[in-house]
Amino acid sequence: MIIDAYNTTQDVRGRSDYLTGARKGQAPPPYTPFEPRRILDRMDAAGVDMAMVCSLAQRIENDFIASLVATYPDRFFGFGQVMPQADDALDEIDRMADAGLVGLKLHPSLHGYHVADHGLLDPVFEACARRGLLVLINALDDAFCAPLAIEEIARDHPQVPTIIAHMGAVWNVPEAIIVAERQPHVYLETSATLMSDVKRAYARLGPEKILMGSEWPGSDFDLERMKIAKAVEDEKDRALVEGGNMARLLGLTV
Repeated sequence: MIIDAYNTTQDVRGRSDYLTGARKGQAPPPYTPFEPRRILDRMDAAGVDMAMVCSLAQRIENDFIASLVATYPDRFFGFGQVMPQADDALDEIDRMADAGLVGLKLHPSLHGYHVADHGLLDPVFEACARRGLLVLINALDDAFCAPLAIEEIARDHPQVPTIIAHMGAVWNVPEAIIVAERQPHVYLETSATLMSDVKRAYARLGPEKILMGSEWPGSDFDLERMKIAKAVEDEKDRALVEGGNMARLLGLTV
């Protein structure tokens, strides 16, 4: 089974240029509901069986993600989001778990906190442990969520599988590999990374700690599968990276 570990689907785009694509001075386009066939067709074209979906951090849409998963339970699994500094963050984690979401995405840089803040993050990780949720941390080069800072929190919560999205690309990949090597419950996700960095992680860690992610629509499923095929040539190892590891974390039988 081919399972993609990281993608974004957005319903309401609001006024953000980043989300709407509008140019300076242009009015944002009128609201049009997200069409699931957009992502499903790309998954089918690339032979992807299931994909993680979450909202972009610019706008949290947990209800929309839950509805998408409920409509296509055999194709999607969902990660919700919270701002840890919000008074209702822990209640929202319970609510999204009750709605069928299986993980929590954290985006420290866009939501304005440092990932090594124990006062904010320890209760969040404890809630995820209680509800059996995975945690994915968006970790492109960023002072708010460097891999060693992620380790500072994650090492105290070994029961919570923690995914470093983008493997800390570009400059923090070596740190991310070190953290995944030291922490048995920390995994590396491949979207937006160089093929050479995936090769480096594979050589150091083996296949068991690497999760293929495309971050559609920023990239595409077929492109990511091509990258993984070149980086992980062994077929059995590649099967783990392309879905076996994620299936294990989700408790799926493949």
